[in-house]
Amino acid sequence: MMKFPLTLAAILTGMATSAVAQPSGQQVFEQRCTVCHSLRPAPGKMGPPLAGVVGRKAASAPGFAYSAALKASGLTWTPDQLDAFIKAPGKTVPGTKMLLGAPDDAQRAAVIQYLTSVKK
Repeated sequence: MMKFPLTLAAILTGMATSAVAQPSGQQVFEQRCTVCHSLRPAPGKMGPPLAGVVGRKAASAPGFAYSAALKASGLTWTPDQLDAFIKAPGKTVPGTKMLLGAPDDAQRAAVIQYLTSVKK
């Protein structure tokens, strides 16, 4: 006779607690976004700085040559707009200079949460 029978609940609980932790928004930003972007103006970056981006008008950070498409978009970077743009930049703003999106919903949400917390 087995002393410690495994129940479905015990198995599922164990599976849930042993799940791999998702990286933080800051980690995803550092791994994926800093190839082109920084938080503050930095030489050699292809994209604009992203500190304070949430709530900012698109194509409004000084010192960056934005595409005509992004300038004309009229977007304000709300969390929902950022999510759509980061998921599919060229679909959200055809003609944008940003070519690479992030298809993973959880990673996008984490990055947007992180960017929301980073002020100018």
